[in-house]
Amino acid sequence: MKFATISAGAERLYGVIAGDGFVALSGDFPQWASLRDVIAAGGLFDLAKAARGRDVTHTEFTYEIPVPDPEKIICVGVNFPDRNAEYKDGQDAPPNMSLFPRFARSFVGHGVPLTRPPESEKLDYEGEIAIVIGKGGRRIAEADAYDHIAALTLCNEGTIRDWVRHAKFNVTQGKNWDGSGAIGPWLVPFTHAAQLDDVRLTTHVNGELRQDDRTSRMLFPIRRQIAYISTFTTLVPGDIIVTGTPTGAGARFDPPRFLKPGDEIVVAAEGIGSLRNGVVDG
Repeated sequence: MKFATISAGAERLYGVIAGDGFVALSGDFPQWASLRDVIAAGGLFDLAKAARGRDVTHTEFTYEIPVPDPEKIICVGVNFPDRNAEYKDGQDAPPNMSLFPRFARSFVGHGVPLTRPPESEKLDYEGEIAIVIGKGGRRIAEADAYDHIAALTLCNEGTIRDWVRHAKFNVTQGKNWDGSGAIGPWLVPFTHAAQLDDVRLTTHVNGELRQDDRTSRMLFPIRRQIAYISTFTTLVPGDIIVTGTPTGAGARFDPPRFLKPGDEIVVAAEGIGSLRNGVVDG
C-alpha cells in the first residue's frame, strides 16, 4: 500500500495511490488531520482497510511531502565508505555520525521541480532513503530500533554547495533553501527488516546513473542511527530520518556537474519506488 499526501485545488488530502490515481481517505477520518496524526495513532492499517474496494477519487493532483508537518527532519551525512573517501583527509570512518536538521519547507513533493535560487547556481542532488518514526522514544536500543519505524520513503536531499561552506562548523544554511529538495512520492509501511538491511539505492540525472549503492554498506546502519539520535532527543511519531547518500553527487565531478533548469532527477530504491523531480530557477 502506498500512502500519500496530495493537493487538489485548494484542498490538501491524504489517502492511497491506486495506479495513476488517488483515493482520498481523509474525509473518512476527521480525527486525523494529516498522515502525521495517522501515524501517531497507529492508523495506517485502518487507512489500508478503508481503501479496499474504493474507487479512485482524483486523477489530477499534486504530490505534497508525505508527512507535511513533521516535528523533526534529521539528516545523516557521510554515511557510505566512498563518501568518506571523497573528503581526502586520510581519516577512517569517524566513530560517530554527522547530523544536521532540515526544515519541512525546504522540501517539495514528487513531480514538483526543485528551485535553484538566484543566490547560487550550485544546486546539487543527494538520493537517500528516509524513515518515518511510528513509535516515539528516548534512548532506544539498537535491537529495538526497527520497532519504532512506521514507514519508508525517498528523499532528494538537494544542497546549495557553496552555502554549506559559509561557516566553520555547520552546513545548515546550505541544506535548507525553500524547495531545494524533495521527499516522496509516498509512504510504504515498514513491516520487516529486509526492507532496509540490503536495499539498492540509485540516482539518475537525465537518465544517467550517478549514484548507486546498497544500504548494507552504510557506515552507520539505520538501527544505529535511531539509537544514537534518540540518545540526545526524543523521537516522536512523524519524525523523519534521512539516512545518507552514496558517492556520486554533482560536486564530486571534475568539473562539478550541478543541476540546472530542465534537468530531471530520479531517486529510486527497491521496494519503495521512484522520486522524480525537475529543476527551475527561483
